[in-house]
Amino acid sequence: MKKRPIILSTDPGIDDAVAIALALFSEELEVKLICPIFGNVSIENTKANTEKLLTLYQKKPKIVMGSSRPLLREPINASEIHGESGMDGYKFPDPTIFTDNTQTAVEAMHEVVEQEEKTTLVGIGPLTDLALFIHLYPQDLAKIEQIVVMGGSLGRGNYGVLSEFNFAADPEAAKIVFNSGVPIRVAPLEVGDQAKIMPKVAAKIKSYGEIGEMIYQLFTKYRSGSFEAGLNMYDALAIALILKPEIFELAETRVEIETAATYTYGASLIDLNNYLSLPANAEVAVNVEAQLFEQWFIDTLARTAK
Repeated sequence: MKKRPIILSTDPGIDDAVAIALALFSEELEVKLICPIFGNVSIENTKANTEKLLTLYQKKPKIVMGSSRPLLREPINASEIHGESGMDGYKFPDPTIFTDNTQTAVEAMHEVVEQEEKTTLVGIGPLTDLALFIHLYPQDLAKIEQIVVMGGSLGRGNYGVLSEFNFAADPEAAKIVFNSGVPIRVAPLEVGDQAKIMPKVAAKIKSYGEIGEMIYQLFTKYRSGSFEAGLNMYDALAIALILKPEIFELAETRVEIETAATYTYGASLIDLNNYLSLPANAEVAVNVEAQLFEQWFIDTLARTAK
């Protein structure tokens, strides 16, 4: 079976660390490139965290550093959720896999896309680098199978009243992505709230060798949901949307990103009722079958122990 090539733009981050593992240990995906970007924590931390993770995972996709700030605004962060470093709670071995500093993330994306028949872009942080790629290499868009993102919300936000963190971190970039004409799938905030990892699942993951222990220890420090009542798995949904779309209820709809207003800056207008009378530009997950997600999650992470 030919594996599907993907490029990951990510800001690890605890749930990013798990999403990266799910992609790297999948039997169906080939991670060609990982581009750490500012977001949950600073670019210096997300770069260091990516190097630590790949060293622990013993996987060697190319790492190229992404953007350190949004297109227009000042950077924000989510260190109150993920801890100061982004992955507090585990003593990682010294990295032996390092970032390639000879090119930009966008140049590296172009290089991969040129070489592959079709590539999927995955954005589980701010969408700055995906937007820059779309802007600088429009000739590549015909070779993008789809863009899969975790971001936005069906209703209320987790950063602003109506804005979700990943899109709020760079609303202009999100707008460019949704206006690209490329097929897009979206896992919004509320679906991550459905896809909880419960204590018994975390305990099972703990038994999966050193990687399982690492994930378990990070989970104990993760402050999205609670360790007792269930942790919200947001970024893992993007990987599930590629591999297990059948476990989601998907709505083909219009997504617009608010970039002009003050109080709603960064909000995603997911137009499920077609108020805007605009053509659909995305498939948005509105529900996930939580038990099927949990089973896929456990089965994939179990491969880390082999």
